[in-house]
Formats: sequence, structure tokens, C-alpha cells
Amino acid sequence: MNNNVIVITGPTASGKTDFALKIAEYTDIEVISADSRQVYRYMDIGTAKPSAVELAGVKHHLIDILNPDEEFSAGRFAEVSISIINDIKNRGKIPVLVGGTGFYIKALFEGLSDIEDDESEARLKIREELNLEFEKFGKDYLYGILSADDPIAANKYSDKNPRRVIRALEYFRLTGNKFSDTFGMETGSGYNPQYYVLKPNREDLYNRINKRSEMMFEKGLIREVAQILEMGYPPMLNSLNTVGYKECISMIYGEIPLERAIELTKQNTRRYAKRQYTWLNQIKSYDVISNTTPGKIKSMIEKYSI
Repeated sequence: MNNNVIVITGPTASGKTDFALKIAEYTDIEVISADSRQVYRYMDIGTAKPSAVELAGVKHHLIDILNPDEEFSAGRFAEVSISIINDIKNRGKIPVLVGGTGFYIKALFEGLSDIEDDESEARLKIREELNLEFEKFGKDYLYGILSADDPIAANKYSDKNPRRVIRALEYFRLTGNKFSDTFGMETGSGYNPQYYVLKPNREDLYNRINKRSEMMFEKGLIREVAQILEMGYPPMLNSLNTVGYKECISMIYGEIPLERAIELTKQNTRRYAKRQYTWLNQIKSYDVISNTTPGKIKSMIEKYSI
């Protein structure tokens, strides 16, 4: 049994799910969702989940497994995905990872402890700022910030060691993710990712994003968000701090009109796509998918089997 895993990724609205379903027409696959929001129940329209028909046609994993107030992390994603991939392979099927949450994909294949190797200008600037804060305010001040941003990491570093606290804060400020997500994921899973990237030109992608944003509102995104709030889930949940949902929440609370909510959803989705492009450009080796012809799909399956 080889250690290959097909990975279909790309920016939001690029057609990842449709491509994965096309592959399923040619071979027996199971899809593992690499989307940090599709794990949540009740969040369907705004996360562009596969339809009920699509889910019935091809088995999907890591969709609708948590309530909106439950936590999910990159480390947890990697841990669960390893078990799922092993199971799929043991049953003689092909695992296909599909999604655009780069942090999750990176956690699975590369691990999450490489911040010390990152010498980017942004990282060095953050490190300098934290060192200045340490000199000015002391270790208790920084530890207090860490306790608020990442309680699990703070508990682990209760000795308030400045180097460790600064490293954890540096990671949080650089990635926007908790350093505790990396615990136990210092190295990757050992799988060999075969990346296939849907990468439309930006003008076409932005047009697709705009149309999809409008369609989400037409399909009832506001009603979906209102129902989640009516179920008692507070609006400040991390799961709801998501493009589309946070704009709807602002509209529901009378902070912005509907037209502004739609426009902000388009704008913020385009910004998210830009960040995804940045991550995609860091992948060392991948095939850009410009067509979904039978020949292309068959060559992917053959490459997986080697």
C-alpha cells in the first residue's frame, strides 16, 4: 500500500468539490474535507457544503461532525485525518483531500513547528515587537496576553519562560492560529501529497466569488444565520467569525443594511482568496488543473497508484 494522497485545493469558489465529484465518476474515492467550517452542523449555505445528493453519491468525511460552539484545530484535523486515510486505504479505496484551508493541509503533511525556520520580514517584525514588549512590560504582561489568546499554551508554559511565551505569541500573531494547535504535530504524517490546484485567473475567480455570494443570500443565508442564533449559539463564536456569517450577524443586529452585508461578503471573500493564493504559491510541487478531461483524471489515478 503506497502512502500517496490526492489533494484537490485552490481558492474559494474555484470548483474543488465539482472536480472531486468528477474524479468519482472514474474510480472509487472517498473525500476528506479540508475546510475549517464545513465541520460544523447548521452552517451549510455559507460554507458551500456539498449538497445532500452529492454527499449521498460520494462518501465525505469531516462534514457536520461538530456543533458551532465546539472547538476544532489544525492539530485535531491532522490527527483525525490520519486515521481516516488509513481506513480508506485499508478498504482499497482512494482518499482525496478536498479543501482550501491551507493551515489544515499543512498540519497533515508538514507538521506545524517550522516557525523557527521562518525568517520572513513579517515574522522578524513580530519577534522584534514582542521582545520590545518584554523589555518594557516584563514576562507577566506577555504571559497574560498568551493566557487570553491561547489558554492551553499558557497552561503548558506556566513557568512563564519568556522564550517559550514569546514563541507562542509570535506564532499566534503570524498565523492567526493558536500555538497549542501544533502540540503533537511537530512533524508531518508521512503521507505523500499529490497536489492538484484549481487556479483560475483572478478576474474570473472574483466574478465567481461575487456571483456565489449573491446566490448564498438568495438561497437563504440570512435565515440560516438567524436560525443558528435562535438556537442559542452566541454571535461571537469562532465558528461564526466567518465570511458571510459575520456580515449577516451585523445585518441582523441592525448595524448594516442588506446591500452592505452582501457587498462586504463579496469583498471579504475576495480578500480571503488572496490569502489562499499566497499559501498556494508556497507549495513546492503541484499540477495546475485547467481541465477535467477523462485523460487528465485517468493520469491522476495512475500517478496515485504508483
